[in-house]
Amino acid sequence: MARFLARRLLFACVLVLAVSSAALLLTRLAPGDVTAQLGAFAPREEVERTRARFGLDEGPLAQWGGWLARAARLDFGDSFLYNRPVGPLVLRAAGNTAMLGLTALALATLAGVPLGIFTGSRRGGTLPGLVRAVSLACLSLPPLLTSLAFVFVAARTGWLPAGGMTTPGAADAGWGAWVADVAWHMPLPALALALPVAATLERLQAQSMGEVAGEPFLLAAAARGLSRRRLVLRHAWPVAVRPVCAVYGLVIGALLSGSFIVEYVTAWPGLGRLMYEALVARDIYLVAACAATGGSLLAVGTFVGDVLLVAADPRVREV
Repeated sequence: MARFLARRLLFACVLVLAVSSAALLLTRLAPGDVTAQLGAFAPREEVERTRARFGLDEGPLAQWGGWLARAARLDFGDSFLYNRPVGPLVLRAAGNTAMLGLTALALATLAGVPLGIFTGSRRGGTLPGLVRAVSLACLSLPPLLTSLAFVFVAARTGWLPAGGMTTPGAADAGWGAWVADVAWHMPLPALALALPVAATLERLQAQSMGEVAGEPFLLAAAARGLSRRRLVLRHAWPVAVRPVCAVYGLVIGALLSGSFIVEYVTAWPGLGRLMYEALVARDIYLVAACAATGGSLLAVGTFVGDVLLVAADPRVREV
């Protein structure tokens, strides 16, 4: 078990290093740089000073090596777009994304897995058929269309805020008022993120339940006269949950690392939206820090998924 977890931890470190390094080098090698944001008539001295500040007067490999050395000391450089250190900006955005992602993950799990058990343990019927149809619809709709539809409904009905994370001035009313305001803004982006994930978990869980239904151990348990509920929950589901655990880590990582489309459409100040703004501004150090944070969250999600898979199927330890 220790060797298995050590291998996964090593893979996570390599993933974060590769993602952040690729983001920095690709942003650096792309045509243009941050000095284009200064305008065509910027003084030459200001352009040279900006290039020196962000390491653009060095070669790409030299800049990459210097950035790695500083990043090892948790110094990720300064942001050209915000004129502030990159670390606090990314940390705040990652916290907002984690809050949204964990909420969406909880909604998707609480809806998708039970519905998958329900549809997978029943061959026919109107209600299981309806659940399957809704799942396929949620899988077919792109997140952009789902987010736009939710924003449109919220704007027309006023049931929920159409965008943002908080109402301006909510933080001044106290901690409790701020938490309540964030919770009021949470359902729209969380549902937009959770629906396709819930549909994926439902389809995967249902398929796995259908495959387990014909296993000899389950037929033997049914022959002993066990109730249907006990048969499904105590015998079939612990075996059928393994494929869900196998993809759960990727789901966690994808949600925590930030969904650009949902965050941008709903104006949620998370990691995906910050990454987009950094790419548009060619803010090289902010791009690299966002990529490193997203890779770290993806690695954490994958690691959690691996642990869940080991708990569900101990044979994975030998892989």
